[in-house]
Amino acid sequence: MSVQLSVVVPMYDEQEVLPLFADRLRPVLDALDTAYEVLCVDDGSTDLTPALLTKLAREWSEVRVVRLRANSGHQAAISAGLALARGEHVVTIDADLQDPPEVIGQMLDIARDDQVDVVYGVRNDRSSDSVFKRTSARAFYSMIRRISGTSAQRDAGDFRLMSRATVDAINQLPDHNRVLRFVVPALGFPSASVGYRREERAAGRSKYPLLKMLKLTFDSVTGFSLFPLRLATYLGLGGGVLIAVLSVVLLLAASGGNTIPGWTSTVLIVAGVGAIQLFCLGLLGEYVGRMYTQMQGRPSYFVAYDSLAKSVEGPAAAPVPMPTVTPWESPRRVLGA
Repeated sequence: MSVQLSVVVPMYDEQEVLPLFADRLRPVLDALDTAYEVLCVDDGSTDLTPALLTKLAREWSEVRVVRLRANSGHQAAISAGLALARGEHVVTIDADLQDPPEVIGQMLDIARDDQVDVVYGVRNDRSSDSVFKRTSARAFYSMIRRISGTSAQRDAGDFRLMSRATVDAINQLPDHNRVLRFVVPALGFPSASVGYRREERAAGRSKYPLLKMLKLTFDSVTGFSLFPLRLATYLGLGGGVLIAVLSVVLLLAASGGNTIPGWTSTVLIVAGVGAIQLFCLGLLGEYVGRMYTQMQGRPSYFVAYDSLAKSVEGPAAAPVPMPTVTPWESPRRVLGA
């Protein structure tokens, strides 16, 4: 039977929440009367997540387990799931239960009834988040929308439903360090949204500490906007105007004999100009680094195991290493479909 719905779930050290997530997700999907698969992408977990996924796959036939050879990051794990998903519609959702699985049915109905390619899950109630996280998230989305010109949904994370056409378009993109919450809106496909209340994490700890959030911010900015490059030009123009004004002021002061001997003003000016130059060089370095990574052509992830490929080979077949699946390579061709 052809798969109509794929649910891609990236996982990294989720042993505490995995049983809770499965208990809530399975009744929702079984009630849809739709052929589905649950594609769990193990992003190099170091706890009991791989063992729990193996056990879950034995108990739940629709579960498909994919393991990456090493921890590649949340966005790379989602990309691996999208490259291997077979459904006509694909949902991406985290396992922490902050995004309710019960909304999936509503997303699917909207996609079919309204004939849209993307249905975003939008957090219209984030009272469970800290004040800092709510404030920083609003500032982040506002900044990205303003400087990139994309129509990214405010308060929309990685909980979304996409059509096969959308997933195929994403898989064809050669981007490295992609941030899917901005890649998908940038495609411009017809979309709708569903609001829901964001819950607290059901168990375990967050896999997005401050440093990873900062990296996500830099990847988002440098991946979707030329504003930082233009910012160097704006700062240069502003610095030139400021120096011109200071020059006039100093000349007037010198003509009136009101100059104050000392080195403070010189040091401040030199330090200010130097700081601006270093900042601009740092921004240029971010773009050069992305170009360098793109030219290297290294995949964002390597697939070590796919339970679907194993079942196709048969239980008595000798184990064969999984081929590397890159984000721009068709999984159907790799798996021989």
